[in-house]
Amino acid sequence: MSQALCIRDMHVEYGSRVALSGISLDVAPAQIVSLVGSNGAGKTSTLRAIMGLRSPSKGEISFGDTRIDGMSPPEIVARGIALSPEGRRVFPRMSVHDNLLVGGYLQPQGAHLHQSVERMFEFFPKLRQRRDQMAGSLSGGEQQMLAIARALMAAPKVLLLDEPSLGLAPIMVQEIGRLIQTINREEGLSIVLVEQNASLALRLCHYAYVLENGRIALSGPGPELVKSDYVQRAYLGV
Repeated sequence: MSQALCIRDMHVEYGSRVALSGISLDVAPAQIVSLVGSNGAGKTSTLRAIMGLRSPSKGEISFGDTRIDGMSPPEIVARGIALSPEGRRVFPRMSVHDNLLVGGYLQPQGAHLHQSVERMFEFFPKLRQRRDQMAGSLSGGEQQMLAIARALMAAPKVLLLDEPSLGLAPIMVQEIGRLIQTINREEGLSIVLVEQNASLALRLCHYAYVLENGRIALSGPGPELVKSDYVQRAYLGV
């Protein structure tokens, strides 16, 4: 199977601090891949490098047959990769509807853009109810839905999700998890999911990588890693 996204021997540094030390990973088409690890393990640095927000000091990032390391974030979005960032970062003084329009800035104006907005409201019915409400007045869970929907408005082939469960109530975490699975199934998107909530991440994914101190410590299918004694002790509290 050809890979939607391929990273080889990637190193990322912040001044003298090494964030990633030679990681390699693959994301297949229509696959959910989870990156699991504690704070500072290198999960968000991986997403930032993929999006062109941080240039690797070494290594390669390929999207399909094209090298994308060295491209700008707008070029990478135009190629078909979108990020829903940690902390949601919606535009608080803009309506839900206008936040979605911002996400679809690369799409042709008119009927197609309207159809994309309606598609988001099908995935996220709560957002339809709030379409004219200021994004800053939404609940945390609703803001997370909006952040994901805004990223989807770019019509990506690969969706990067950075800590989508952060700060949410357990019932909302489960709802976000179901939405991620639905998007993957119905849209056929590849999804890279960064999560400290290892139980959620491993339950949702087809394949997972465990990052520790900027290196991949373990990898395998999600259902297999859940059974790993090491993962259970270190990340699942068993």
